[in-house]
Parts: sequence; C-alpha cells; structure tokens
Amino acid sequence: MGHLVQGKDKRVWQRRMPPAALAFGLAALIASPATPQAGASAGAGDTIWHRPTLNFYGIPGILDMPTGHAMPDADLSLTLSVMDTTLRSNVHFQITPRLSGVFRYAALDDYTGNGTYYDRSFDLRYQIAFEGPYRPAIAIGLQDFGGTGIYAGEYLVASKTFGRLRATAGIGWGRFGSHNGFDNPLGVLASGLKNRPRQTPGVATTGRLDSSHWFRGDAALFGGLQYALNDRTVLSAEYSSDSYAAERATMGFQHNSPLNFGVTYRSRRGVDWRAAWLYGHTLGVQASYTFNPKTPTRTPGGAEAAPVPVKLRPAASARDLGWRTAPDSLQTLRGQVATVMAADGLQLDAMALTATEVRIRIRNPRYQQAAQAVGRTARILSNIMPDSVETFVIEPVSGNGVAAARITLSRSDLEELEYAPDGSWQSFARAQISDVPPSDVEMVWRKNRFPNFSFGYGPYVSASYFDPTSPVRLDFGIEASLRYEPKPGWVVFGRIKHRLTGDRGNLPETNSTIEQVRSNVGLYAETQTTLNQLTLAHYFRPGSDLYGRITAGFFEPMYGGLSTELLWKPVDNRLGLGIELNYAQARDYNQGLGFRDYGVLTGHASAYYDAPNGFQYQLDAGRYLAGDWGGTLSISREFGNGIRLGAFATLTTISFDDFGEGSFDKGLTLSIPTAALNGKPTKRRINRTVRPVQRDGGARIFVGGRLYEQIRSYQQPKLQEGWGKFWR
Repeated sequence: MGHLVQGKDKRVWQRRMPPAALAFGLAALIASPATPQAGASAGAGDTIWHRPTLNFYGIPGILDMPTGHAMPDADLSLTLSVMDTTLRSNVHFQITPRLSGVFRYAALDDYTGNGTYYDRSFDLRYQIAFEGPYRPAIAIGLQDFGGTGIYAGEYLVASKTFGRLRATAGIGWGRFGSHNGFDNPLGVLASGLKNRPRQTPGVATTGRLDSSHWFRGDAALFGGLQYALNDRTVLSAEYSSDSYAAERATMGFQHNSPLNFGVTYRSRRGVDWRAAWLYGHTLGVQASYTFNPKTPTRTPGGAEAAPVPVKLRPAASARDLGWRTAPDSLQTLRGQVATVMAADGLQLDAMALTATEVRIRIRNPRYQQAAQAVGRTARILSNIMPDSVETFVIEPVSGNGVAAARITLSRSDLEELEYAPDGSWQSFARAQISDVPPSDVEMVWRKNRFPNFSFGYGPYVSASYFDPTSPVRLDFGIEASLRYEPKPGWVVFGRIKHRLTGDRGNLPETNSTIEQVRSNVGLYAETQTTLNQLTLAHYFRPGSDLYGRITAGFFEPMYGGLSTELLWKPVDNRLGLGIELNYAQARDYNQGLGFRDYGVLTGHASAYYDAPNGFQYQLDAGRYLAGDWGGTLSISREFGNGIRLGAFATLTTISFDDFGEGSFDKGLTLSIPTAALNGKPTKRRINRTVRPVQRDGGARIFVGGRLYEQIRSYQQPKLQEGWGKFWR
C-alpha cells in the first residue's frame, strides 16, 4: 500500500441546494474508486496530515464536525473534551484501514434536571475511499447508533488536501441535519426517508439499534477548512450543521452562530492540545492521545537477557555415541537442561532421550510469544545435548499441564540458520508442528517436579462501571493466592481477598424484574474479607486434537458448582470447536463456604476462529445464568506486542424491556501485557472488561482455566505469527 494521506473534516457553505444537484454530487462521490493510492497529496504539510485531528466527539474531524479521512490502521485514540457544561471522554479505534469505532462517555450538567446526567454511546464509520491525487477521502458514519440518542446522527463527508490546506464538505442527518436543514435528498429513493421518527433522548430504549432513524428526516450541509501553519500547529474553521437543540432546551446552551474556530498544537508523542471558540458563545478545550499498538515506542526489542548462542558441533562428531555408556547419563543431562532453562525463565517438566533424538516437555511462564520460548529452549539443547542428538522435539505445556503441540527441529538447521538473513522464516518452514500423542509413558519427569506448590500475594483493584449515579466505582485491597499441583494435569487453586477501601458496595439497589444473577453484585461487594475462589481442576487429553477440563468448587465471588469442557482444536487449524456444561449455584453474599438457594444448569457450544492479521472471532450459543437462551459474538484484534482490543454483544430470549437499561449485554475488552509497558519479559497482563451496564440477561459464570486461550498460544497459527522472536 502506498503513502496514504488521511485527514480532517468540515462542512460547507450553501444553506440551500437543489435536491437533484445534491443527489448528483453525492452519486459522483460514491462512484469514485475506493482503492488506496500512493501519492495522496503532495507538497508542504504532508507530515502533519498523516494523522487526522480528532474533533470534540473523538472522531477524525475539524472541531465539532467529522472529516473524510481515517486514522492509520490500528490507531487507538483517547480524547477528553470540555465545552460549556458538557464533558466528553472518547475512545476511538481504527479497527481496520476502513472501519473504525468509538465508545463515548459524556457527563451533561443538569441535562434532565436531576444533577449530572451520564450518557454512553457508540459510533461506527466506514472509509468509502482514500484520498488520491484527484479524489477526496470519503467516509460514512453512524454516531450514537445504539445509545440513548442524545448524539444520534449520520453523515457522508469528503475531504481533500492541498499541501498545507485541507477542505471538507459533507451532508448530515439527525444532529448533523438540525441546523438550516432541507428536505432529505434520499427521499427520491423512498418516501419514508423524508421523515425521521420522533426520538426522546435518554429513554429506556438505550442500547437498541434504532435503524428506523438512520439517514431519515431533514438533511443539512456542513464544511470547513484546516490550515497547517507548521508541523505542529493547525488552524481550523468550520460551519456546523448541529443546532444543539436538546442542550438548548434542557441546559440553556446558547447557539449564537454555526461558525466555529480553533487551534490545535500537536506534540511529537501523539498528544494533541486544542482550544476552540464554539457556536459564538463558549470556549472548548480538548486533549487527545494517540498510539498504535503495532508500533510500540518503548523498548521494542524487549529488555530480556540475550539467549545463549547455538553451539556448533565439530565435523563428524554426530557419530560419537560414547556418552551413552556413562552412568545416569539421562538424569545428568536432564538436570543440566533444567538448571539452564530455569536461569532463562523456563521450566522443564519431563524428558526422553535416545542416541539421536531428545524430546522434552516445557512450560513457559515468562515469554509472551511461545516461539521465543521454543527458540531459547532449542539453543539450550544445542549447548547441552551430546553431538549425536540431531533431532529436538519440544512440547510446550499449558499452565495447567496439558501438552498443546509438538515442535520438531533439526539441530543442523539451527546451526545453519542462526545468523542467516531470513533465518526466522527458514526455521519456521523447516520446523514440523504436530499434535502430541496422548500417551507420554516414555517421558521421564524431572526429579521433584511434582507435587508443586506456589504462593503469591499483592494488591488488587476491582471496578464497576457506568451505574446510573457514578461513572466508576473501585475497590482497593490485598489478596493472597495459592496453587498446588499434586500431579500432572491436576490443579488446586485458591484466592483470599481483603478490601481496604472502596465503594462498590454502595452500588444502587437493582430494579431487575428477572432472576438477579448479576445485578445484585453490590451485595457481594459489602463483605471485607472473602474467599474469592477455591477450585479443584483436572486437565486431560481424551484423544487426538481433543482437550478436556473438569472444575469443581467456588469458581468466583458469586457462583460455585461443577464445570466441564471439551475442546476440539487441531494443531494446524485456525478453527476450534468447544462445548461447556456447568451447574452453577449462587454463593452466600459473604463469600464464605455457604450457598444460596438459586441453582441453574448452563452451557454453551462455542466456535473459535483465528483469522489473519491478529483478528479473533468467537461465537457462543447456549443457556445463560438467568435461564435465558441466546448467543454471544466476540471479536478482538491482537497485535505483535500482545496488546488485544475487542468487543462483544449478547442477545438472548429475554426481551429488551425485561433486560432493562442497556437492552442487551455488550462491552469492550482490553488486555495489555505488562511487557509492552516496561519491556521486561513476563506473561502478566492487565485485563479489563468495560460494560456500559451490568444486568442479568446474557450472564455467564467466570471459570478460570478455560481451554482455548491456553491451547491456541502453542499451536501453528499463533506460533507462525510470533516466529519472528524465535531467535530472540
């Protein structure tokens, strides 16, 4: 793909335009080719336009209106905007080069007459065309398409760059069609598009997809100009088509002029600062931070120690088998391998050795990329194994003791490719990745490997988001955990928590009309010291490409019981299929050893697919905690440094009205490995799930140690993605 110039927005000039002329112009824009081209713009100012400015809604825009350019692929932007009595916090993610999404959380002072009103909304926008030498960038967007409707609007916008100058023109509906509007030109296609159904912002339909409103009703034009004074400063002027009717009616907002003016200062670290004079009345300020998970700026190579080099064997030494007559040779070599691996942050479980082949089973508690652990293990073997051992068979084991794959490497290939220019690719091409046979009777377990006991302690933070009266509620405390493995595949795990301070116990009382399986979480947060988790789990291989789990005990603060799981996941296939069956019993609110009188049989059939470019899709269908039936679709994108962003949505047989606020379960997921923050090798991660609201429909139990995430990291698709670290 060539150099893409991506831009900013704003609307244009005419108050009235003949519908036929407007429709002709829109058709010409849509018909223009949508393929990215090199040389999107030329001349001074190209650098500053590489990343569009973000408007007060957190999307590529001038000031309050959108523009036609997209952010660079995978850009993640955090924006905080303040104007008059409104504060908006926005998260914008460029999901693909053409598709982006926004989650917005706004605080509106006295919007409903009952103090601060908190509003959640989602946007989607699609890049119809990238900017070319003669073609503008064109985007279409849905704003607040499934929220309360306060910010609901749709738009079609185009932007063109002329050196330091960028011009934008667009047409909008909903909020974007509320100032100086005219009859909808799309009415020529269907008369129903001329009228927009009346929508009362903030009603209980929050979360529903109001498709009956999209691109309907009056339309209006918007536009603007941006000029780059230099590589740091951008001047912006726009004509806004938003009348701010709701804010004028409820908050006393003054809309004295559709003209907005602003200045943006851009730092070298992805931070933008902006000040603007808006609607002839109010000053707006904004700060935004943009980073790209694909191109981390901190210690990109990692801060781990260098691996040991591959040891080259002397010529003809592979025929020397004298070592086999040494007493206890296997035990001695196994001890040496275990010692060196431990120094490199790896663990040896078992080993089998013949005259020409070594087979070892390893655990990787340190490195994000499984390929890095495999590569370091292979280097260690080259330094310790006798010269006659030509084949290295490495079997990575999940954290719960299940062998997930077998990687077979030629020692001669390692010696040849360590410093080859394309050594990573060639080593992967020559490696053999296969399933592990269920039987491991020939493996000799490391002395004193089992039973194994470990203990940990530290601080914790628990969060609840977006209840009607508070954006975030937090509990802070300390926790202690223990883990005991009596034999391979058996794990006892327990965790105790002690809350030091916090307000999650003050969550509002639920008004749910269905079984309160999650909305009563505040009652569980009142107890200070709790037995958070205590389980016994068994992991096993029932057959080729099959993985099994049985877990019993207290799964989580709210539920305990029995959970069973079976996963089919071929080692060389991107597709995985699983089934899970659980009996869940509600725990006492004090999270001791007792149970409440609510129990339910739940279960799901699941399909997993690891698509190229880091995308992962998961579809679960079955019965949920409240007895409702339905499905959950989850989509995430994981980058080479381990950062993962995702979203999910669940629809079940519970109606929108019975579900209550939010209408259905949905949310965002974020997982950041701490190694991406400090460069130090570790598998620890910061995981957060952000739901607009937690209700009772579509609720599942949380069972630790589910199989898919453990297994996929060591199989061929994931190994291939991370094989660039094989030699690191």
